[in-house]
Amino acid sequence: MRFTVLTLFPEMIYGAANHSIFKRGLEQGHLHLDCINIRNFSNNKHNQVDDYPYGGGFGMVMKAQPIYDAYQHALAKQNTQKKPRLIYLTPAGKPLTQAIANELASEEALFLLCGHYEGVDERVIEEIVTDEISIGDYVLTGGELAALVLMDCVARLVPGVLGKEGSFADESFMSGLLEYPQYTRPAEVFGRSVPDVLLSGDHAAIEKWRNEQSLQRTQSRRPDLL
Repeated sequence: MRFTVLTLFPEMIYGAANHSIFKRGLEQGHLHLDCINIRNFSNNKHNQVDDYPYGGGFGMVMKAQPIYDAYQHALAKQNTQKKPRLIYLTPAGKPLTQAIANELASEEALFLLCGHYEGVDERVIEEIVTDEISIGDYVLTGGELAALVLMDCVARLVPGVLGKEGSFADESFMSGLLEYPQYTRPAEVFGRSVPDVLLSGDHAAIEKWRNEQSLQRTQSRRPDLL
């Protein structure tokens, strides 16, 4: 999986990607990351990438030209005839779900566009963006944090990244339900014991218990999933 991030702050992306599972995926060649600094493609001497919005209002809007030129530069670096999907991280986008992450993980490459200020000129969205995705009903200062969330969510589904295939199969949302409670040693902590069924060695009973717990937890915490 090749991730290409169009951003004003490449150091934010590289810094977070240099840890944990994502770092291992990069080192082992399962993932590739390239950040393109949009500001490098400004056509004015002050490297300005934003301007006042037509129609008035507060804030600034990212200009279309630097974003488009950064995108074309990134495409040239890919050296491929197939144009990858370009995802614009925006509160106005479709909510990110596990199903969307599963779909994106099947792609060979993804471009991510990180907006700032009041957003980006609508015309560049119409010209190059294929998907608009939100990570929640709230507003962030910029799209970099949202891009990192999406990258982490997708990267762990890429074969080889987690090490053991299928290690994410029982996680929350993979089956449509929240994950069952987890326990580890010792068998008693704070006067609370591990449920007897998990110590029984009866795999059928354990599977039944886990399914029941997933259903109960989903009903209690996220009934909308049902």
